[in-house]
Amino acid sequence: MEKLSLYFLVIISLPSAFSQTDMRKKAFVFPVASENSFVRLTAHITKPLTAFTVCLGAYTDLTRDYSLFSFATKKESNEILLFRGKTGTYSVSVGGADVYFRPPERFPAPTHFCMTWESTTGITELWVDGKPMVRRSLKRGYSLGTEASIILGQEQDSFGGSFEENQSFVGDIGDVNMWDYVLSPEEISSAYSGGTLQPNVLNWRELEYNTHGDVFVKHQLWS
Repeated sequence: MEKLSLYFLVIISLPSAFSQTDMRKKAFVFPVASENSFVRLTAHITKPLTAFTVCLGAYTDLTRDYSLFSFATKKESNEILLFRGKTGTYSVSVGGADVYFRPPERFPAPTHFCMTWESTTGITELWVDGKPMVRRSLKRGYSLGTEASIILGQEQDSFGGSFEENQSFVGDIGDVNMWDYVLSPEEISSAYSGGTLQPNVLNWRELEYNTHGDVFVKHQLWS
């Protein structure tokens, strides 16, 4: 009995234990560049994805490369990736293929992103602060695997790891939601303005996550 009690004490005291939380008005804060600071999200995906929408908010003054959202499977490390290059170009990756978008540059400010993709046409969209970039196309007919490792703040070069400090995110990330279909323009506008939607893959109001390294949960700096 004493050994059993000790076992449960160790489990509940683990600092990186998964928790499920309503994250409204909160954000993950990454205050320093690091190769071991990240957030791991849990999504319960039961069938291959043939479409998706991922939305999130970010605030940073970085001018170098960094990763915002990384979804890897054991087959493909860049199954879904939202990555910002040092020239101000954003890449959206699906199944290891990339398309590029260049939003207008502006003074550092909180920014809202939504990226969408559908297998039937390959059409890929990036919306920045509720405004669409010109559409691109990639990986038509592709489907994404179900066994996913989802990471905020680092790019996965292998399933669940192989991070690089010079690609780490420094700043705030919040309002992370994901659907297994493409949101309409009206729904994306609602996501940008803080409307009530029902994400069915990742839900910021019922988020299952754990943090590693120097990552903290604080109030959002944006409304």
